[in-house]
Amino acid sequence: MDSQQISIKPFEREDQDTVRNLILDGLAEHWDEVDTKLNPDLNDIGASYEGATFLVAWLDGEIVGSGALVPSSDHVAEIVRMSVAAEYRRHGIGRQILERLCQKAKESGIQRIVLETSSSWTEAIVFYRRFGFRVTSRHNGRFGCEVHFALDLATASGR
Repeated sequence: MDSQQISIKPFEREDQDTVRNLILDGLAEHWDEVDTKLNPDLNDIGASYEGATFLVAWLDGEIVGSGALVPSSDHVAEIVRMSVAAEYRRHGIGRQILERLCQKAKESGIQRIVLETSSSWTEAIVFYRRFGFRVTSRHNGRFGCEVHFALDLATASGR
């Protein structure tokens, strides 16, 4: 897949249903089923992520990925809702979204990006480690063991 075909744009209201379904499909793929009541932020992405950077990846007129950067303090932001459609994974789409979110973080004066995922989501753990995130802690959470990551932008090479 030619990365030039991929365009990454800010979320727009008309993307709502497709992006919601993309994220829920990814969760269902990992967890076998999804309780939509546990994901109320996806019912109105525009309102839920107002003040955040929510990006959508497009390929040939189709939404194939998403990711958001949510400021949590003056110098820290969190990456959430990273998702790439199953048939388009391992083609650099997630990396392009994450690179754009890191670029936006730097432009906004963010010095540290944090995120968390489930310890059972090994593909995500490998993805974030390859990008330069380091594991900061592991905690038992509502859905099992959570792995917490951080990326310090001042020391991240090439980001």
